[in-house]
Amino acid sequence: MSLLSAPSLERIAREVAKYPADQKQSAVMASLAIAQDEHGWLSNEVMEAVAQVLGMPPVAVYEVATFYNMYDLKPVGKAKITVCTNLPCALSGGVAAAEHLQAKLGVGFNETTADGRFTLKEGECMGACGDAPVLIVNNKRMCSRMTNDKLDALVEELGK
Repeated sequence: MSLLSAPSLERIAREVAKYPADQKQSAVMASLAIAQDEHGWLSNEVMEAVAQVLGMPPVAVYEVATFYNMYDLKPVGKAKITVCTNLPCALSGGVAAAEHLQAKLGVGFNETTADGRFTLKEGECMGACGDAPVLIVNNKRMCSRMTNDKLDALVEELGK
């Protein structure tokens, strides 16, 4: 019995179909994202299930999951907020935005609030330097030009 649901396996099959039949492993990043969407994070067992579906050695899947920061290898809060602190964002308020969130949430980077609602992460370049400071919520929603007021409103929205 797979740890991946039938809908997740169907989504993975659609990703696999985008590549030549002998290159199923090319769908590993999308497959990990699908598995993470289902489980909230990637346990060793879930990564092994992805490896099995793609016909890959588990270590090859682990290598991908540990290289990219969008994959969570331990449980995270309901809302994972990843703030860009690379130099262009840092010079345009990224560090200040991160410090504001740390103070507001009472956690540091890679920590989760006691109520399990928020996890705060430090992120690499998100390709939106001109819109700094930027952050991404749950790897899906990018927020730009984040003032303290906008950060406060986002936390209120996500905390509901």
